[in-house]
Amino acid sequence: MVKFWLQCVYVTVFVFFMMWAVSIISDLKLFNAFDPVSQALSDFEMTDYAFSNLRPEPLVDERIVLVNIGHISRREIAEQIQVIKQFHPKVIGIDGFFNCEGGLRDSINCPALLDTMGNLLLSNAIQEAGNVVLVSKLLQKNLTSNNPEAIDFYDSIEYSDPLFSPYASNAFANFPTNADYQEDVKQCRSFLPKVKVNGKDEYSFAVEMARKFDSTKTNRLFARGNDEEIVNYRGNVELLDVRLRSLQKKDIETTNFRLMFYALDIDQLKNGDFFPDLFKDKIVIMGFLGDYFGDPAWEDKYFTPLNKKVAGRANPDMFGVVVHANIVAMILNEDYVGELADWEKIAIAIILSILTVALFIVIDEKLPVWFDAMSVLIQVLQILIISGLVVYCFASFTFKLDLSIALAVSALIGPCYDIFKSVQREIETRVEARKKKREHGLTN
Repeated sequence: MVKFWLQCVYVTVFVFFMMWAVSIISDLKLFNAFDPVSQALSDFEMTDYAFSNLRPEPLVDERIVLVNIGHISRREIAEQIQVIKQFHPKVIGIDGFFNCEGGLRDSINCPALLDTMGNLLLSNAIQEAGNVVLVSKLLQKNLTSNNPEAIDFYDSIEYSDPLFSPYASNAFANFPTNADYQEDVKQCRSFLPKVKVNGKDEYSFAVEMARKFDSTKTNRLFARGNDEEIVNYRGNVELLDVRLRSLQKKDIETTNFRLMFYALDIDQLKNGDFFPDLFKDKIVIMGFLGDYFGDPAWEDKYFTPLNKKVAGRANPDMFGVVVHANIVAMILNEDYVGELADWEKIAIAIILSILTVALFIVIDEKLPVWFDAMSVLIQVLQILIISGLVVYCFASFTFKLDLSIALAVSALIGPCYDIFKSVQREIETRVEARKKKREHGLTN
């Protein structure tokens, strides 16, 4: 019996060695011809299907209102704040960075400074509102791209211009994405609730707005103790401008859940085309939603799991301001995504491997004629069951059952068992041959 289970362990070790070898080979990009396929599949997770297809249509979250600022000037943003504050919102978040690129505060490098009155009006509007949250930027000034810690470590933070930042709360708007640079296509699945910069905790933009609205629920987020949280996306904002109503909706909608938050376009706010109670005691998030509703712009837009195309995606589906709104809604609803710890993922894969090898050995000994067919059938069933379990757990319990290592084990265990068995038999054959030679006095 001990020999039986030792053999199961040996094959399991060989399976994990093969997984490591495959990962090394893929890092070397020896199969560049398959890069487009691997890239398309790398953007996909099985939970994406549950996100975009298996959830019920969400109700509008009335606590959060979005206001489009498009590319309007600082003077016009000041006018928007003046209108909004009249209706007594609890928090006003502005997803716009009011600073000069590189800190060069001159009219050539920073044309926004030319409108002196506009800047003063915006500063005054922020002061009068008294409940504004502005975005800041986390920076990595003293780290190089060769540093493996660079992706998770920030050594400085850049705030909006001193005309504005002292009169508001400041919180970073950075998202962890797969983008190499700002203009690259960005995929957003998670966010950092807070980051320590030079010994001080800096909160994310969404967390700071939620904290001002309900600090108790935000403290429960911190009590989870996660450095990074998965965003539990519930819906988008995809509204059509008059100029696009002649088009079919299916031609421009990018998500299945397109109306999660109330939103006002630039002209609607300016013309007073809204109910007076829309803003009262709400979280109002001002940000870029295109030059008009329905604008197919890619600026500040992300791929999310709600995208209608779950693999090989063509168009990003959600503006950054809507991502922030989803995070705020998740915090206020305390509707978090559960996850397995890394050691649990590995433990499940090891147990699955040992048990599967044990089953293979029994079948190989008892039903050798049927082994090939049954081993393949077992692998296929395992992959289907694991995939279905991942989707079911997420759709039913909002738990991300990440069994990617277990899936890799299921895919490799058949070939690895055959290789191990062939090597073992070859070794046993040679040992037996040498034993017979010694018995006949024919040793080398």
